[in-house]
Parts: sequence; structure tokens; C-alpha cells
Amino acid sequence: MQTNRRALLALCGSALASFVAISTSPVTAQTWPDKPITFVNPFAAGGGTDAFARPLAAELTKQLGQSVIIDNKGGAGGTLGAGVAARAAKDGYTFFVGAVHHTIAPSIYAKLTYDLEKDFEPIAVVAMVPHVVVVNPAKVQAKSLKELIEFAKANPGKLSFGSAGNGTSHHLAGEMFKALTKTDLQHVPYKGAGPMMQDLLGGQIDMAFDGLGSSASQIKGGKIVPLALAAKERSSAVADVPTSAEAGVAGFEASAWYGVWAIAGTPKEIKDKMAAEIAKALKAESIGSVWAAQGAKIGPVGADMAAFVKSEIENWGKIAKGANVKIE
Repeated sequence: MQTNRRALLALCGSALASFVAISTSPVTAQTWPDKPITFVNPFAAGGGTDAFARPLAAELTKQLGQSVIIDNKGGAGGTLGAGVAARAAKDGYTFFVGAVHHTIAPSIYAKLTYDLEKDFEPIAVVAMVPHVVVVNPAKVQAKSLKELIEFAKANPGKLSFGSAGNGTSHHLAGEMFKALTKTDLQHVPYKGAGPMMQDLLGGQIDMAFDGLGSSASQIKGGKIVPLALAAKERSSAVADVPTSAEAGVAGFEASAWYGVWAIAGTPKEIKDKMAAEIAKALKAESIGSVWAAQGAKIGPVGADMAAFVKSEIENWGKIAKGANVKIE
């Protein structure tokens, strides 16, 4: 009797152990996703990252049958939200939607709470757009880049330009422009391109070196005036806007781009499945029309994205060093 009891207890223990092992085993691509997914956007709502992340999230929601939620955590030039994302669970239910700004941060911040290349694993650069020089027509009467430069030289320190934060590509594009044109402009940082755009529209700042993704709709609405694209080629989204070289400032080129990263340690099969779903979403008609309206192109993916990120860290680092941009 005692022997049978021990055998029964051993059998029950074995069954319980097997149940626990099954119930606590990592999520797999076969079961993923079975609950909502979060995209951490480290900028305030309404900026360039939002302009691409939200349509992408909506398309992925349709494809996956689970909600893909945008969680905006703006501040510190996008580094605050990046730090939050880096500490998220590695279970495939949190992804990071970063931007070009995060390849600038390593060169200008004395200390970061994350490492872009170690704490995240690249999936895809979902959109690339050129920066554009835009002005509030009620504050700046210039009709061309030449006129803007002439006014700036005649009135040093009078014109203000906004950015999505200290050390962002908007900021460094402005510093690059100042160096190339030998002008003195006042930099005003914000907690994202969204708040910056609101103040540009409201006349609290005069101009911006904004990503075309967040400026395109305001340009088409006639609320801000584009003077030049910081690109080698014109964009079909604003075909009548000249490149900086055409407008008289050779070498002024800067692109804003937005990418999706997995949290380092996320199961490979889930990363691969998300990569496939993103690739599929980017081919959807709904995405294509939004991207075209904002002059966006799709960028490198996977290992190619990793190499691209490394090169961007190096290139923006040189610009930051040249402008002596440092943030404690």
C-alpha cells in the first residue's frame, strides 16, 4: 500500500513538473501573438515617428489579429523612451520604434541608459525621408533659401529654429546649415517634432529643419513654406521644392529615418515573423499611399540595417563633434 502511494505521488509530481514546464515555456512563433503588442515610440505624439509608426501599427493589427499599440514616451531627444524600451520584457510583445536621432545620441550624451547596438536587434528601417527647410510665412518673409540666408546674415541671432530635442537630427541639420552658410540662428529644442510643429504653426519659432514626414501635410495645407530639401534629389511629395544645392547651398544633406527594433533577447522565430509581417505591411496599398504622400522610401532590413545604423553613428558623430554639440 505504501509503495503504491509513493508511486502515485511520484507520478503526480512528474505530471505537475511537466505542466509547469509547458505553461512557463517561452512563447513561440506558432502561438505568437496571443495578446496586444506594444511599439514604444520615444517621441511625443504628432511627430515624424508617429507619422509612420501609426499607419504601420494599424496595418500590422489587421494582419496579426492583435492590437499593435503605440506607447509615446517622449523626452531627452528620444533617449528617455529608448531607455524604457531597453528594459522591457524580451517576450516578443514589446518593440522599439526609433529614429535617426538614436544614432546621434551616442556621440553627444555623456551617459545613456541603453546601448542601441547591444540592447536592441534591428528588424527594418521602415521609412526614410529628407529634411526640409520650412518657415512660418507670417514670421519669415523670405521666399527662397537665398533670401533667408541674406536676412539671417543681416540679423544675426534673430531667427529661431525648432527641433525635436537637443541632439536630434533636426538640431544637427540646423547646426550643419549654420556652418555651411555662416549664419547665426537660435536653437529652440522641444520634446518631439509634434510640439515643435505646433509652435512653428503658432509663430513661437520662425523656422525648422524638419523631416518631410511631419512637414508634408502642413506644407500642402499652406501653413508653412518649404524653401529647400536637404537632399540630392527632389521629392515627388513636394516636386516644386528645390534641393539645397539647387537653392545655392551645396553639401547640405540630411535624412530622417525611422526603424523598428526588437528588444535584445527576443526569440529569433518571433523576430523573423515580425520582420515578415512588417515586409508584408509595407507592400500594402494603405501604407504605400501614406509613404508616397510624405516622400518616404523603405530602407535596409536585418543585417543591412545593422550595418546602416553603425555607419550613421559614425557619420552623425562627425557632425556633432564639428558643431561641438554635447549634452550632460
